[in-house]
Amino acid sequence: MGMDRQLTPRRRWLKRLVVMGLLLSAGIASAAMFAPESGRVLRIERERLTVAEVARGHYEDYIPIRGRVMPRRTIYLDAMAGGRVERVLVEDGALVETGQLLFQLSNTALQLDVISREAQISEQLNNLRNTELSLERSRLEHRRNLLEIDYELGRLARLIERQRALLRHRAVARAEFEDNQEQYAYFRRRRAIIVDSQRADERIQKVQMVQLRDSSAMLERNLAFARRQLENLDIRAPAAGKLTALNAEVGQSLGPGQRLGQIDDPTEFRLVAEIDEFYLSRVAVAQTAEFQAQRATYRLRIARIDSQVKSGQFNVDLAFEGQAPSGIQRGQTLPLRLYLGTASQAVLVPNGAFYRDTGGTWIFVLSPDGGRAIRRQVSLGRRNARHIEVIGGVEPGDRVITSSYADFVDINQLDLR
Repeated sequence: MGMDRQLTPRRRWLKRLVVMGLLLSAGIASAAMFAPESGRVLRIERERLTVAEVARGHYEDYIPIRGRVMPRRTIYLDAMAGGRVERVLVEDGALVETGQLLFQLSNTALQLDVISREAQISEQLNNLRNTELSLERSRLEHRRNLLEIDYELGRLARLIERQRALLRHRAVARAEFEDNQEQYAYFRRRRAIIVDSQRADERIQKVQMVQLRDSSAMLERNLAFARRQLENLDIRAPAAGKLTALNAEVGQSLGPGQRLGQIDDPTEFRLVAEIDEFYLSRVAVAQTAEFQAQRATYRLRIARIDSQVKSGQFNVDLAFEGQAPSGIQRGQTLPLRLYLGTASQAVLVPNGAFYRDTGGTWIFVLSPDGGRAIRRQVSLGRRNARHIEVIGGVEPGDRVITSSYADFVDINQLDLR
């Protein structure tokens, strides 16, 4: 059994260095293993990338859009009452004049309704005449009764006066005198009742007359409306223009309000453009746009903004400043530059696919020797089709990668081969 040898101080120190080295290597490996992905390095061929230089230049604050040509004024033709198409007197694309007959419809139910309303009005007018005749008869009857009663009252009054004088001389019987007085009082009460009855009848019949007249007026208004509906079966052009979107065939049944076509103004146009919702806060009424056509520049101005976003876009209407170019057609699209602000000097970076991947918050900047690209935080501002305004993060003369970052959005450094 051998004896353990005592290590010299030098060997003991070397052993400690080896252990410390192993522990340090393990720590580095562990740190590398658990480092965030943003610290990774990717080797990539430079030919796959687009490199551009940051520079100071003239920034034009515009965005490219496409405007669709639309008539400035459009009048829609609808079947107001509905019915069956009997005649189509025009063709799609024809120029029509104001009042020109375009379509003829038939509607049996509407025609019967007009006949029924006419019969109702006739019946109501007959009732009104009968009521007036009854009122006149009643008035005449009351006048005749009053005339007879007044005659009897006058006769009795004279008779009573004569009998009163004779009664003092006992030339007439008191019973006869008292009978005539009672008869006189009876006729006076009867006259008061007839007068009250006459007033009540007149009051009631006047109310009936008012109701009948109101009912007749309402029926006549309804009849006039039904007749207008009947007239609407002949559809005429409300204004001169070009008939488009024709949707009517002979024999076709149309419901009330169904669209038959439209009349477009063939002389004046507007443009309708769809703009990305990103620019919604920067687009305003009265902003200008322009496009080139027929070796001339045409200017437009935003007249209306539809702020409702659909599929990531919103619509604007643009009106021409001056005459529109000749030969443009409805539905044609034109390339426009919509100016969002005035031109100015700024630090610029070329617009590229990188913006879509980074949102304009960072960019890869090349090292001076061009062998590496380092991820750097930036602040970008306005953007048009060619350039993006740089607010901070890079300086004029820096070279940056402007192509897509889709394959290395989590990479912190690119090793360019």
